[in-house]
Amino acid sequence: MPSLRAEGPGERLTLDDYSADFSRHFWRSGSDGFWKLERQQSFQEPGVESWEAFRKGHWDESLALIEGQRGHYEEYFQRIAGNGFALHRVRCVEEPISPYLQWELHLLHLKAQCGEDTRVLTGGGIPQYESRRPLPEIVVLGSLVMYEVLYDDAGRLAGGIRFDDPRDISRCRQAIQKMHQSGEPLDSFFSRQVARMPPPTVTEE
Repeated sequence: MPSLRAEGPGERLTLDDYSADFSRHFWRSGSDGFWKLERQQSFQEPGVESWEAFRKGHWDESLALIEGQRGHYEEYFQRIAGNGFALHRVRCVEEPISPYLQWELHLLHLKAQCGEDTRVLTGGGIPQYESRRPLPEIVVLGSLVMYEVLYDDAGRLAGGIRFDDPRDISRCRQAIQKMHQSGEPLDSFFSRQVARMPPPTVTEE
């Protein structure tokens, strides 16, 4: 399988620089599309209303806030399609499913209904891709640019490392594509494993 580790040098970006750089390139992803690999099982999402409700233990409110975003995401994915590309995601899921991931899978399920192509790689399928260390968090924007997304110790977005070498970008995109092909469509995984889970017990801060 192609490596998910860049061979060429990368440029370390602060959070503000990463966000600005990502925004500049996102809508130019082109026919190669947007590919994202998510490995960590818990993040912090300060400022996201549904996550804030989840964190406070208000599960029904959190789900209602997610559903309230349906119109926004329908328009968002229509705009993406109109720009000639699609969003593809591989979400690694270990069991037991963490409280954060239970929340995120509800959000990803909504996004999938609106047009995102998400597949789940479960715990049994993850080790074959991890020889010595956990998989990185990777975002590939077409053939233009690739980022290793960085988080602080609390799981808050902290910036990224940008890579421009076309060989690194192509190799990592192919690696994520292979993982995507081997994963389970989110809809079936969600229906079987997530939809009937009781509200999570929030222990994360």
